[in-house]
Amino acid sequence: MPQLTQFKRFDVRALIQRGVEPFPEIHKRVHALGPEDGLIVVAPFLPSPLVEKLAGDGFASKVERGTGSDWLVYFWHKAA
Repeated sequence: MPQLTQFKRFDVRALIQRGVEPFPEIHKRVHALGPEDGLIVVAPFLPSPLVEKLAGDGFASKVERGTGSDWLVYFWHKAA
């Protein structure tokens, strides 16, 4: 897992609240990550399908409970 300072944060709660599907933007952002970078997705629920999909694309993840009903999901490239 990269250093926490190498993670960018993407909060999708407002998108979801407006009825916008955040997956295309998340997909674009994780695939633009460098080998030592990561992305933190802040979501209002545990995005299990997202974690499974990106695992299939070669990304590792770590899930943490946020405040209230929020979840933090860390994504980074799996080690080769």
